[in-house]
Amino acid sequence: MQIETITTQAYSDQNPGTSGLRKKVKVFQQAGYLENFVQSIFSSLEDFSGKTLVLGGDGRYFNRTAIQIIIKMAAANGFGELIIGQSGLLSTPAASHIIRKYHAFGGLVLSASHNPGGPDEDFGIKYNVSNGGPAPEKDTQAFYQYSQSISSYKTTHFADVDLDNIGIQYRGDFKITIIDPVTDYAELMQSIFDFPLLKQSISSGYITLLFDAMSAITGPYAKRILVDMLGAPEASIINAVPLEDFGGHHPDPNLAHAHELAERMFSADAPTFGAASDGDGDRNMITGSQIFVTPSDSLAIMAANATLIPAYAKGLSGVARSMPTSQAVDRVAAQFQLPCYETPTGWKFFGNLLDAEKITLCGEESFGTGSNHVREKDGLWAVLFWLNLIAQKRQSVADIVHEHWQKFGRDIYSRHDYEAVETPIANAMIEHLRELIAELPGKAFGEYVVSYADEFCYEDSVDGSISKNQGIRIGFANGSRMVFRLSGTGTVGATLRIYLERFEADASQHNQDAQVALADLITLAEQFCEIKKRTGRTEPNVIT
Repeated sequence: MQIETITTQAYSDQNPGTSGLRKKVKVFQQAGYLENFVQSIFSSLEDFSGKTLVLGGDGRYFNRTAIQIIIKMAAANGFGELIIGQSGLLSTPAASHIIRKYHAFGGLVLSASHNPGGPDEDFGIKYNVSNGGPAPEKDTQAFYQYSQSISSYKTTHFADVDLDNIGIQYRGDFKITIIDPVTDYAELMQSIFDFPLLKQSISSGYITLLFDAMSAITGPYAKRILVDMLGAPEASIINAVPLEDFGGHHPDPNLAHAHELAERMFSADAPTFGAASDGDGDRNMITGSQIFVTPSDSLAIMAANATLIPAYAKGLSGVARSMPTSQAVDRVAAQFQLPCYETPTGWKFFGNLLDAEKITLCGEESFGTGSNHVREKDGLWAVLFWLNLIAQKRQSVADIVHEHWQKFGRDIYSRHDYEAVETPIANAMIEHLRELIAELPGKAFGEYVVSYADEFCYEDSVDGSISKNQGIRIGFANGSRMVFRLSGTGTVGATLRIYLERFEADASQHNQDAQVALADLITLAEQFCEIKKRTGRTEPNVIT
């Protein structure tokens, strides 16, 4: 194999966000752009000569082209084998599982998650380490630092790899294994949940379901598991074929973007259970007939009922949530005397806790939940968890939620997203909030008295690493809370996320609309951050 060293020029904008490097496709198509970042990863890693790398993505536009480039670079840089999902497809949780199952050195996941796909839309790439989880900050910063001074990358020339046929191919001594992207993951799910009970509940008609794959990666996974293994009708899965542009839709599983599912679930003939997943399969939206379950509540309900699931029957070692996620799971942890950890946003922060066996379940308000079975959030795992709960408890989704609120109280919660805010304006708002921190404690705003205001700083309890500037928190004496942070998942400008939470113990008030219940906090949040004044916008792009 002849290795070729290609001269290149550094790009200044290759700093990975919370989930890797995400840019417009046209940015990645610039000469050397993808190659620079991949080489920066390889050059920052150590001791991988002859070892295995997992490779796959969510099937969005540019996925296949990028994979062929990466194959040649991996060979030139000294990897011994690539494991690649058939047709270049791997969901993010499946990639995590395959890294772990086959003891790979790591993996490259090609996805921009819930962002739109297509020639004029988004692409992304991230590196996952040997535990199957996203690279920690020390690694992503090393990638970025290398990218700032890169002057060449390594590649080689051989015929493109046939990605569509399962089997082993060689280029010299370099081994390329094309695997079915679903089989290993499906076997893992079968080891966690009560498949005989699920199959009986579905075949008997006790559970009817609708799953929206959003023309993204989970279509083949849902068909294999829900239809072929559990017996659900094929019509139970909509938008099941992965498309490079996700059918022109935004593959983000929320009520705004999964509107076809939402309409069915709030119709007169709604099925028992409805769910959706995102572009790369790591997020989930859970609904029942006439009810939407917030991700924060979903995590808390999973934690409260985990022992009903075969894999968790012996109990949980602990739970964790991202800082902006509601405190609902904290209340479960307190009652069950479980350790409960609060981390920054980004799944990589759960990895150390999972590896140290300090937690079993974890989740984020951004439609992500997971457990110690992989080191990523996992959309279909969450779907199967809920189906198992319904089958075991013999209750509807609404009854499960209301029973939980009766027992633990309700954390009324919402997130307001202002997308594509001009970066200087977004940064100025955060700086304005920083300036308010010192003067807010003790001040009263109607019934809301500020008990604390700070900027969240996380100290990892396993390795002692410090992560600063993770969001502005303002807490009130009545248990209410609001959080402001800039998201790292977009590709244009900045997304300001405002998280609002009010605890309600009175069961007679549990069914009120969240936006109505949070109206005073919404007004107060605008007063603090001045987003309407500074941007001229009258409302958020998305409310969840």
